[in-house]
Amino acid sequence: MNFLACDLGGTKVLIAIYQEVNKDLPPKLVIKERYLSADWESIYEITKDFLKNKCENKYFPKIACFGIAGPIKKNSAKITNLNWEICELKLKNYFQFEKVELINDFAVLVYGLPYLKSNQYKTLQNNINKNNNYEGYHTIVGAGTGLGISRGIISKTKILVLPSEGGHIEFAPKTNEEWELKQWLMNYLNIERVSYERIISGEGLSNIAKWKFSKEDIKDHPFKKYLKEAEESNIIEKDLAGKICQLAKEGDPLMSRIETLWFNAYASFIGDLAIHELCFGGLWISGGTAPKHFKNFISDSFLKQYSNKGRLKDIVKTIPIRIILDEEFGLHSAACRAKSLLST
Repeated sequence: MNFLACDLGGTKVLIAIYQEVNKDLPPKLVIKERYLSADWESIYEITKDFLKNKCENKYFPKIACFGIAGPIKKNSAKITNLNWEICELKLKNYFQFEKVELINDFAVLVYGLPYLKSNQYKTLQNNINKNNNYEGYHTIVGAGTGLGISRGIISKTKILVLPSEGGHIEFAPKTNEEWELKQWLMNYLNIERVSYERIISGEGLSNIAKWKFSKEDIKDHPFKKYLKEAEESNIIEKDLAGKICQLAKEGDPLMSRIETLWFNAYASFIGDLAIHELCFGGLWISGGTAPKHFKNFISDSFLKQYSNKGRLKDIVKTIPIRIILDEEFGLHSAACRAKSLLST
């Protein structure tokens, strides 16, 4: 039987048809298409175009899973940036699917973990631990547009996904520099608390840069002009994080310092997450920044920041850490979830 998988984000939509080859093997990709979200009025129009013009109804699916960048409430979702409203029942009736599921784009990643191939991820730490009672506990964290977290318990017969909004817990500064950043951000955004997402995300990287450039001692720097233009253009604002990383890669010392501040906070947060979750099955790093910062993750600096947890440092050193390199892992995971719906 064929089934449809979709990874729906604010910028792009990946949609594909898969087939089940074997219940123990990952689903087989048949046909895939990429759409720019802003070019379409709704996910219904995209799905209609895909099934009619790309698949020509030759591979019409009976099951569909849509991984959506946003919260799911009462089997419906709303994509704020696109002003799209999506309903399971409407999708089911419109396309005559037998089963449809809407699921958060980070929660769905748990379903893809058992089917990951070795070329889709890299192991950063794989020490042996004796907590076999918790070997099915997995946690996924990923910094991108926001800071996403999902958790799951995986056994041979069942996958249980546990919701999490851990990216919104309060940022805890460890240095005078981080404390100063937090105080500035509270004043700049007129907020009473600063979550980790305000620091560890694409927006967070931009926030750190804005703080640095608010200081009087930084006068002539080409990025100042870019920041000014960003205040007047949302398109440029979205690209600030990419510009910072590009300049850091080219050797700009200030941009390198900004990136280091961001990454150190991320590494430390991942260590705290390991303590909180005790995910002895694996702590997986995903999201848009994972492949782009691969060199940072395999550095000694990452493990030093990650494991600097005082009395609990020996525990975090026994939790396997793996970084997901497949930039289409969200689509893969939606396909794995659709595959599992065949037997429910």
